[in-house]
Amino acid sequence: MTAGPEQASPYQRATGAPRKRRSKLWWLVGVAVIASIAWIIWSAKNQPAAPAGGRKGGADAAMTVNTATARSGDINLYLNGLGAVTPLATVIVHTRVAGQVMSIRFKEGQEVKAGDVLAEIDPRPYQVQLAQAQGQLDHDKALLDSARIDLERYTTLFAQDSIAKQQVDTQASLVKQYEAALKTDQAAVDSAKLNLTYSRVTAPVSGRVGLRQIDLGNVANPTDANGVVIITQLKPITAVFSLPEDNLQSVLAELSGGKPLKVDAFDRGHTALLDSGSLLTFDNQIDPTTGSIKFKAQFANKDEKLFPQQFVNIRMLLAVKHGVTLVPSAAIQQGSAAVGAYVYLVNSDSTVSVRKVKVGAVEGDNTEVTDGLAVGDKVVIDGVDKLRDGSKIKLPSVPPPDAAKAGKSGDKSQHRKKRDAAAN
Repeated sequence: MTAGPEQASPYQRATGAPRKRRSKLWWLVGVAVIASIAWIIWSAKNQPAAPAGGRKGGADAAMTVNTATARSGDINLYLNGLGAVTPLATVIVHTRVAGQVMSIRFKEGQEVKAGDVLAEIDPRPYQVQLAQAQGQLDHDKALLDSARIDLERYTTLFAQDSIAKQQVDTQASLVKQYEAALKTDQAAVDSAKLNLTYSRVTAPVSGRVGLRQIDLGNVANPTDANGVVIITQLKPITAVFSLPEDNLQSVLAELSGGKPLKVDAFDRGHTALLDSGSLLTFDNQIDPTTGSIKFKAQFANKDEKLFPQQFVNIRMLLAVKHGVTLVPSAAIQQGSAAVGAYVYLVNSDSTVSVRKVKVGAVEGDNTEVTDGLAVGDKVVIDGVDKLRDGSKIKLPSVPPPDAAKAGKSGDKSQHRKKRDAAAN
């Protein structure tokens, strides 16, 4: 009677069915290894051949690049500096006389012109002072007229030898006293009129008013620290910026010709042009701590893009170089200190060679090349990261319009043939 699995002897459990399962497992592993080796051999036989003289995608493969031609043109020489906008005038408007504020004639932030009334101080005390001074003037003027009549009469009597000379001299002295008093009275009248005028607070300069510093009904005094309001002149406006002292002589040489230097003001990111103006003046000494000198430029600021104490990037046009060799800035590559600047020059056999160059001024996307290139030379401007000396290149292929039309007509003819075949 054959024993079941649960009745198998120890020898059978050690050498029987388990050995068969292990044999099947090793057989499956062997089949998988053979299949893998066969796949590798098949892939190697069917892999496309690499280009002659190198691996696929190696140095001998033609790289697609964009090129540009060196040209002759003009380039601007700029000096760049950092600056801050400073108004031509910032005035704290004070009242010239003390008194209660009766009215305020401006709105915060509005534009005002010189002479505009900003506020009114109670004028009644100064009207009274004017009336008093005018009354004293009229009184002393009447006394002077009477004294002059008496002097004329005394002079006639003295000529007739009717009175003493002393009486005539005394009357003449009295006339002079009244004339002096009349001048004092006239000064008092003028002072009262001036104070009455000062009761109307006017703008001393044109500009934009700030926040109101006093409220209606308060008593204003000339000694108030904050005044009534602050006016800042915005049109025109200036900007103070610094340049290295090494640039001073070149700036002086340009200014000696009498030609104003154009100055552009850019925003903090140096991306948006805020306004253009001209150089106004420069400081009379160099800052020894920074080795720089301050310059001041003036701008019309018609659009009011420049605001007091605003940070700006300044670009000043120093000169214009004519007839220089220009290439796109993207063509200029920077090597080690020993190599310096270089470009990839396109050769007639569709290869490139490394050409050392000397660069000059840079303006936007254009760079001046002072040595190493000639007008008409082609240089690589895009795709230089995979190039080396002697690499083969090709330009991007753009199908001509005729080829595109031919392709469309070919597609139509093929579609017509398929339609006819389906109908048959």
